[in-house]
Amino acid sequence: MEPIYMYSLVSMGGLGALLAVGLGFAAKSFQVDTDERVEKIEEILPGANCGACGYAGCGSFASAVVSGEGKINGCTVGGNKVAEKIADILGKEASATDSKIAHVLCKGGVKETKKNSDYRGVETCKAVNQVNAGTKACSFSCLGYGDCVAACPFDAIELNENGLPVIDEEKCTGCGKCVKACPKNIIILAPEAAETHIKCSSHEPGKVVRKICEVGCIGCGLCSKTCPVEAITMENNLAVIDYEKCINCGLCAEKCPTGTIAYNGNRIKKVQITDDCVGCTLCQKACPVEAISGEVKEKHEIDEELCIKCGICCDTCNVDAVKVEYKDEE
Repeated sequence: MEPIYMYSLVSMGGLGALLAVGLGFAAKSFQVDTDERVEKIEEILPGANCGACGYAGCGSFASAVVSGEGKINGCTVGGNKVAEKIADILGKEASATDSKIAHVLCKGGVKETKKNSDYRGVETCKAVNQVNAGTKACSFSCLGYGDCVAACPFDAIELNENGLPVIDEEKCTGCGKCVKACPKNIIILAPEAAETHIKCSSHEPGKVVRKICEVGCIGCGLCSKTCPVEAITMENNLAVIDYEKCINCGLCAEKCPTGTIAYNGNRIKKVQITDDCVGCTLCQKACPVEAISGEVKEKHEIDEELCIKCGICCDTCNVDAVKVEYKDEE
């Protein structure tokens, strides 16, 4: 071998060895210690990487929680069970998660809504919305091309034969992907316990709504006037519900002349306080319309004219002295 080649090999080998030592030293000097709690939290997370927690993925959320930036109950998919496990790892207490479910605020499908145009093109809600705002006469209605279905990572939404998305509440995790995917902004996240929903998003005057949709809100205000706890207000021709105030009595749904309001609970026919009442006054204090009266340690009575049959007194009684009879039990 020529001396020049030998010198080249030796010099290159020496340079490589020197660089290797330097890299090793740098790696050790700049090494960032990983908190083992991050890995433990990431292991118990659902792994959906849906972003509902506000972070890019489960790994980012785990790091944020350990650093104190993220909330222990921030994983809506995992719910309270995951929050409790995270709290155990961190040695802290976890507050209950505010579980929410997606709801589509539109009942106007192909059958109920007047059609005013045709569309030929890319069949996505986003594309249709950019071109002509949909084929229905109501510009606030669901477009029906299933962008929300495609966005749902949990297979919790499907389109029915009427062209409307149906949400499986048992599968829905409240991640909000469908909310972001809807160009009409007619999908919301509502409390899981909510049983009353105003299924319309139109701000058109009532006379216009009557002509184009059979089940749209006509802004009559009957629901607002009927609500015993002022949970419904009229905003620009549309009834809007405050879920924090709503007591799920269902009276608004009964009064709605167009069937716009969906009520998923059971309407109560009769409420009665039995002789088992110990006069603790819990039901009296909980009644939103002051329909219950009575002295401490004496049996309480219900004023039938004032009672709205919401069932709150039954839920409050801790001695099972309040009995209710539901309408569907007839």
